[in-house]
Amino acid sequence: MVNIPSDLKLRKSYFQKVLPYIGKNIIKVFTGQRRVGKSYFMFEIIEYITKNDVNSEIIYINKEDLQFSLIKTHEDLNNYVLKNKTKNKQTYLFIDEIQDIENFQIALRSLLLIKDIDIYCTGSNANLLSGDIAGHLSGRFIEINIYSLSYLEFLDFHDLTNSSNSLDLYLKYGGLPYLKHLALKDDIVFDYLKNIYNTIAYRDIVNRYAVRNTFFLEQLIQFLASNIGSLFSSKKISDYLKSLQINIPPNQVQLYISHFESAFLIHRVKRYDISGKRIFEISDKFYFENIGIRNGIWGYRVQDRGKILENIVFNHLIFCGNEVTVGNIEKYEIDFIAARNGEKQYFQVALSLNNEDTIQREFGNLKMISDNFPKTVITMDKFDGNTFDGIKTIDLKSFLSQKW
Repeated sequence: MVNIPSDLKLRKSYFQKVLPYIGKNIIKVFTGQRRVGKSYFMFEIIEYITKNDVNSEIIYINKEDLQFSLIKTHEDLNNYVLKNKTKNKQTYLFIDEIQDIENFQIALRSLLLIKDIDIYCTGSNANLLSGDIAGHLSGRFIEINIYSLSYLEFLDFHDLTNSSNSLDLYLKYGGLPYLKHLALKDDIVFDYLKNIYNTIAYRDIVNRYAVRNTFFLEQLIQFLASNIGSLFSSKKISDYLKSLQINIPPNQVQLYISHFESAFLIHRVKRYDISGKRIFEISDKFYFENIGIRNGIWGYRVQDRGKILENIVFNHLIFCGNEVTVGNIEKYEIDFIAARNGEKQYFQVALSLNNEDTIQREFGNLKMISDNFPKTVITMDKFDGNTFDGIKTIDLKSFLSQKW
């Protein structure tokens, strides 16, 4: 018997993605940072199944629950499922935090051979899940990335109106779903977010990868938090840290950054040469999966509002299903190229358009692009008027209220 929480909030965009695969003999893998709501999303699916298939059998395994601590290997997992499954009955198998089971992919491959088992699993490690499952179950699984709440989801979860004050709360605290149970006050929320960060850092990185230099780990995440949206290579980061008497070679910097990525703490964004139509191999940008965790690590500072705005725009673009890169044309930068289904959109992000130099820079960079895909400048300023030579302007609140 699965105890489904009474306060479920349907995350419609994700449910529409998984709905065509419910009841199909294909593994559904939900990946994402800890506490973004993967478990609750599985509860949404369980609730839907129990309402629409009254004869269904649910097997639910949560590796964070002590009652499942004896399931340690693929053999344990396989034996548990076969022991608890009713023969010749449609069974829906849900496994939470499956990466904590050794060689889990072997069990999944075997269980997939049983036609009346429908498998769902979540995990908080990109490499262990995507790599291992893809290697053993090519073509027999789908992966759905679960992100922190979008702005509209944040409003829904907190029963807020779409106002400037609500937007400020979102920029400060981010979109972890559990915040709906807390008073939205700095001391309460940031204590919670720091604890989530510590769990990710020490459970998903330090313990999993046997990281010894935790001091450097902390310095690196602080560096990334303070430099959102800046172009960096591993060598540049290494050189900067040397100036602070922290001697870490570039390959070690690269390794630690890859650990942050695997735990879904940060996103690495590549640069795309618009004229040459190629990806640059050096210098990337980094954005936080959850801006609230970033603010808990570094602080919520007025001088960082431009960086926070850029991070929020990136997060919304990937939530909408886009592949996002940073554009480069000649020596000029386009903040984001968002690609989906063969179409592109170009975006520049500016805190304010209150002087001529900023206007010429933001719109001028976009005007250099010769193709006819849509081009938009996003700003905190509210603007309702004409385009700038065909380039649209939109305020952040309106941008976050639409799908792009």
